[in-house]
Amino acid sequence: MTVNVGFIGPGIMGGPMALNLMKGGHKLWVYARRPEATQALVKAGATACTTAMEVAKHADVIFLIVSDTPDVDSVIFGETGLAAGISKGVRNGCVIVDMSTISPTATKVFAERLAKQGVDMLDAPVSGGETGAINGTLSIMVGGKPKVFERVKPLFELMGKNIVLVGDNGAGQVAKACNQIVVAVTIEAVAEALTFARKNGADAAKVREALMGGFAGSKVMEVHGKRMLDNDFKPGFKVGLHQKDMRIVMETAHQLGVALPAAALVTQHLNALMGTGDTDLDSAAVMKVVKRMSEKGG
Repeated sequence: MTVNVGFIGPGIMGGPMALNLMKGGHKLWVYARRPEATQALVKAGATACTTAMEVAKHADVIFLIVSDTPDVDSVIFGETGLAAGISKGVRNGCVIVDMSTISPTATKVFAERLAKQGVDMLDAPVSGGETGAINGTLSIMVGGKPKVFERVKPLFELMGKNIVLVGDNGAGQVAKACNQIVVAVTIEAVAEALTFARKNGADAAKVREALMGGFAGSKVMEVHGKRMLDNDFKPGFKVGLHQKDMRIVMETAHQLGVALPAAALVTQHLNALMGTGDTDLDSAAVMKVVKRMSEKGG
């Protein structure tokens, strides 16, 4: 069944995700703050909108993937946002699906505000990077009502392979925060291990090869370990975005009184990269911080 779909935020991740929805046979209305970001989708048959409000007047299911919590707030509740468009369009049964990575606490508040307007919301952050977005193999972590999840699931299946309803609103964002903790701490561990190997005069590439076949083997060891060996930090997932995600993790941990010492350490290393102007490098560049600290006079 063809669905009228809205998509806001067709960037590095969002663009391929939106294209996969179109390939699935659905009509697409798209909006971006930079109009040029919609060009590829328009060429493929999407309709460009000038505001989020305009998207809401046409679409029954609206996806958004933007940078941070204030951006989601603005897209949904701003003067020309989705909520305004839904009110003016009197669209019953509209679903807003936030695929950004934002605060779990704020997500619950957003869902409550939309519910008062008769609008359902799912939080559905993703993992898998640009490659997963292009190939439609993302991991999608969902929070919201089971009935709403089942309605949107066929659309999720065009964008991802591992699709899990974690719990109520906010639970998807909690799962994504957990994902970012594991990835960040593992990047730190790989950086420290390879630095330790080099400082001991061992061939770090051979050490990585040996570790890949044992219990220490992981996707991070495979992909980020290779980046570290090659000193190639062309971004897959930028330092600036990972630092933002870890800020959300640490803010939420502070609210709950949860101790996350390893996550706090990596957050500081990401902060250090931000301070040296390495915002747009891949977060595997944590290796640069570890290396600097291990050098004489560093």
